[in-house]
Amino acid sequence: MLLLDSTHRCQRLVFRLLVVLALGPLLLAATLMAPAHAGGLYVNEYSTTSQANAGAGRGAWVPDASATLHNPASMTELDDHGFATGFSLAFGDVHFDASSTSPSGSTNGGNQAGIAPIASFSYVHKVSDRVRFGLSFLSLSGSILDPGNDWAGRFEMTEVSLLTISVAPTLAVRVTDWLSVGAGPVVSYGVLDWKLRVNDVPPGSESKAKFDNLDDWQASGRVGLYLKPLEDVSLSIFYQSKIDFKLDGKFRGPVGSLNPGFKLGLPLPQFVEVSAYWQVTDKIALLGTFNWEDWSEADKLRVTLGSGPSVDAAVGFIDTYKIGVGANYRLTDEWLLQTGVSYDTSGLKNKDRSTALPVDEQIRFAIGAQHDLNESLTLGLSFVYLNLGQGEVRRPTVRGDYDRNNMFVFGMTVAFKELPWSGRATFAGKGS
Repeated sequence: MLLLDSTHRCQRLVFRLLVVLALGPLLLAATLMAPAHAGGLYVNEYSTTSQANAGAGRGAWVPDASATLHNPASMTELDDHGFATGFSLAFGDVHFDASSTSPSGSTNGGNQAGIAPIASFSYVHKVSDRVRFGLSFLSLSGSILDPGNDWAGRFEMTEVSLLTISVAPTLAVRVTDWLSVGAGPVVSYGVLDWKLRVNDVPPGSESKAKFDNLDDWQASGRVGLYLKPLEDVSLSIFYQSKIDFKLDGKFRGPVGSLNPGFKLGLPLPQFVEVSAYWQVTDKIALLGTFNWEDWSEADKLRVTLGSGPSVDAAVGFIDTYKIGVGANYRLTDEWLLQTGVSYDTSGLKNKDRSTALPVDEQIRFAIGAQHDLNESLTLGLSFVYLNLGQGEVRRPTVRGDYDRNNMFVFGMTVAFKELPWSGRATFAGKGS
């Protein structure tokens, strides 16, 4: 009887926390997708050259092999084999301001954002004048949110950590002189750990709970069109299909040694992105991006505890839209300066927002520079300031908002526009 009561109590606890749990992994698991560069609730920063333009024009501008992350069809614009890699560090300034009427107290938890290293690489192989093969890899790991254990939102989250790896092979064909088509699968693996506090018996006491090693492998598809109607103008249309993660692990809580299995069905939605690039003069280029993400498709999430029945729960997601503009300025033959700004609508209404996902409307400001060491090798630096909005929270267990809700991303990229086996690459300095 005691074991049965513990099982029922565990079930009630998990289903009561279903919405909370679902919101957090959605932000984190979104980073699993290799082309996860859209707006809304997806992560944008993946250490590519477009990071310095706040993502504006990505897919339509093809400075190096990293463009394949944003549109596989763009690979046909590269003259030869190419390789690009990038590394960034993301820092946060995320402070919760609990309301004096918050049911769980007013302790704010300090700066909740951890440090996240971000890395990627892309390789493009020239098969023929009209055909390119590409392979991309990226990962994001680190603690995303880590407030104090006694903070006001402890019944929703005390720590979240993630490790992800994604691989994306692609193929692109130049159909005509002005149209290219590219497509390929994305294979992703992710593992998520989630800690929180729960009310226990006797009333007023608290216990630790953890969703342990929730992980899964999944695949999705993507396709892109690259159009060049004029010599100085290019357009990109990119589509990413829906992906259904089924995160599987253990729930460890105040139920003795029971530790039942836990499964979370997590649909990540399809999206469409349109980008443009215009080389206005020899020195100035303008870039723009617009996208739509079908987040309302992810409104219902499925959860299963142990051998019990699966339950669907509404989360409250709504579709999001992104608009971004940027500019490049050719300072000298060796130096290119970049900047950009973008805006994303909120994927959640205030009444549905959790402290595990303190994302509201998003505004990005970015600057950066590219330096051509020679005809084959380019180095880049970028800085992104991201404001995640006020993030009002009106939950049964916690109320408040995020008076400081900012992220800062410092990035570096290295691009080889020609490789040794092309027979044309020269890695010595200019003039040698």
